[in-house]
Amino acid sequence: MTAARVHPSAIVADGAILGAGVRIGPYCIIGPNVVLGDNVELVSHAVVEGRTTIGAGTRIFPFASVGHQPQDLKFHGEDSRLEIGERCTIRESVTINPGTEGGGMLTRIGNDCLIMANAHVAHDAILGNNVIMANYVGIAGHVHVGDNVIFGGTCVVHQFTRIGAHAFIGAQSMIDGDVIPYGMAVGNRAVLTGLNLVGLKRSKFQREAIYQLRAAYRQIFVGEGTLAERVETTAKSFEGDVLVQDVVDFIQTASDRPILLPRNGHESE
Repeated sequence: MTAARVHPSAIVADGAILGAGVRIGPYCIIGPNVVLGDNVELVSHAVVEGRTTIGAGTRIFPFASVGHQPQDLKFHGEDSRLEIGERCTIRESVTINPGTEGGGMLTRIGNDCLIMANAHVAHDAILGNNVIMANYVGIAGHVHVGDNVIFGGTCVVHQFTRIGAHAFIGAQSMIDGDVIPYGMAVGNRAVLTGLNLVGLKRSKFQREAIYQLRAAYRQIFVGEGTLAERVETTAKSFEGDVLVQDVVDFIQTASDRPILLPRNGHESE
């Protein structure tokens, strides 16, 4: 096992746990309740505080602030946590806050995520695996993001919003409603603009599966009747189709935010 390498100018508090092969560069600060997994690297000038656990192979770039107390006036020093998965890349000046008592006491970021410069992940947010956040993306408190979601630059996401797996959020969008799995949302305020077809193809979903998903999308968002009626009909029409049922279950799950809809009821794929 390779011992951790700590630059002489870095400060590592007593109690911090450093895995094998950890590299801590110049002027970094590590708090006493931090756990760094094997081969984690802090390039320089990064600060990791609070009850924060960072998974193996994650890299944190200069001036990132990870684990400092949430930007929430209801926070009163409770021992909440932040968990960051393995092989993540956290770029310059990113800020990530731990959870609060009002939100489950935990902020969690999955494996293999890329969080680009100046992005923010607020308290009690839950991000899945393989999430990409471009520069200046802001994720508010209590947001849930599924696996393989991509955010274009300077997006902002309203608190308590859900973003389904494999969704794509266009640059400069303001997301104030739930985005269905495999969906694409763009605008300020954002609307649903169809399915994330490019993402589906890149993820190697079968052509027939995408065809079925498109047919279900039209039935849900363009057909006659109320949204609830159309969703129920779609659930029966596509019984056994895993992708379609992902969308159906997402819409039927109770949420604090409304579901984003296409403008004027028409898709624009």
